[in-house]
Amino acid sequence: MTRIADFDIVAFDREAFLGAEGALAVAATADGTKLSVPLRNLDRKTRGIITRALASKEWEKLSGGDVLTLAFPSAVPAEKIVLAKLPEERVGAAFRRMGANMRKAVGSAALTIALGVLRLADEVLLGALLRGYSYDDMKSSDPETPAQDIGKVTLMLPDPEKLAQSPEALRAVAEGVFFCRDLVAAPANVLTTETYAAQLLELKDLGVEVQVLEEDELEKLGMGALLAVGQGSPSPSKVVLMTWNGGGEEAPLALVGKGVVFDTGGISLKPAAGMEDMTMDMGGSAVVAGVMKTLALRKAPAHVVGLVGLVENMPSGTATRPGDVVASMKGDTIEVINTDAEGRLVLADVMWYAQETFAPSAMIDLATLTGAVIIGLGHHNAGIMSNNDSLSDALLQSAAAEGEGAWRLPLGKAYAKQLKSNIADVKNVGGRAAGTITAAEFLHRFVKDDLPWAHIDIAGVASVAEPTDFAPKGATGWGVATLDRLIRNRFEG
Repeated sequence: MTRIADFDIVAFDREAFLGAEGALAVAATADGTKLSVPLRNLDRKTRGIITRALASKEWEKLSGGDVLTLAFPSAVPAEKIVLAKLPEERVGAAFRRMGANMRKAVGSAALTIALGVLRLADEVLLGALLRGYSYDDMKSSDPETPAQDIGKVTLMLPDPEKLAQSPEALRAVAEGVFFCRDLVAAPANVLTTETYAAQLLELKDLGVEVQVLEEDELEKLGMGALLAVGQGSPSPSKVVLMTWNGGGEEAPLALVGKGVVFDTGGISLKPAAGMEDMTMDMGGSAVVAGVMKTLALRKAPAHVVGLVGLVENMPSGTATRPGDVVASMKGDTIEVINTDAEGRLVLADVMWYAQETFAPSAMIDLATLTGAVIIGLGHHNAGIMSNNDSLSDALLQSAAAEGEGAWRLPLGKAYAKQLKSNIADVKNVGGRAAGTITAAEFLHRFVKDDLPWAHIDIAGVASVAEPTDFAPKGATGWGVATLDRLIRNRFEG
């Protein structure tokens, strides 16, 4: 598994800063006035390189949070100086982006960041940690030149004790995001339903209660919808239950994730081009797993249950066919029009089980559910649909604070009517129109009355072809930080 870079948070020391190897990172206001102590020290030591850079056209062109890289400065052992332009907007996401840009500019080199007095210094550090990610588990390496780890990050501050977030809290979020990314990045022959469940069982070492429900138990529970998805694959379907009870006896928040470890589309086979990307179709479950790890690492005073349905959707002689009718745990019958609309079948049973077993105070499900959400929102925003304005608003605010894009889409009975079946209680697709919303309305059917619920479609943001602010191309870990913030703000204590 990918580990986060080692990091230290220490008091500013002029000699240690100017003598550091690797790369030095500092930040200045847009107009270049009122230089901080580290900036003045570095400017004098390097014979005015900072002053010259601040007067350059290159600096003028930068937006807040962007960086200017000065290579091989004189009089210091560091090979690079990274000069960042402080964001005008004093919000965490902007400063986190600045930290990520610092890391991006220096690659795997050791990074020493000296910021002077800065209220959001913790966000700069977290950004640098999150951007220092590379999934290398599948790459062979020369024993004489092993893969290089991301260099240590040292954050120097006038008063490290005044950091807004503790080092433990920062590490917990980064670890949860990296866990999520690793799960999404892993190929399907490595991350099978069995090996996935085994990795989640390891969360027991952090104090998470973990239980794996096997196929015979799922059959007894009546999870016919979930089992129908996996019946064409030799990989056994499973449901993994994770409980973090750092709170009292209050009803838990339930997080439910779609864990389709590979999705061929089943009998409704997907086109060959791009099918290799369907290793990420368990992205919703990975977010749930990442959040549970973060909660455990920071010892969150909250009661949260995470449930993930792990299946593989394959075509075979035993696979579910278009036109088949399956029975859900709730008892509703479902006409399967398209076997590639399988994630909602998995979620329907797991969501119902979550409500029957844990009687949660609220429920949030996450899934790489529809291609339609990518058409609507691109790769910049997840789609949120909810029956509760308060929960939806809190999710949107948390996502904005974490720099993770999200946009609310509507629900409504008119959309639900598109799912009417002639032979069963409901069909699993409602046509091309409003495909993301009708998928959410299908899930809405499996939400009990008066339970605050939100569905988050992360198909466009779970894994991307271009780097994001906080991650290289590939798995992003979208949602771990957002849900952790939501839990801190709304479900703790």
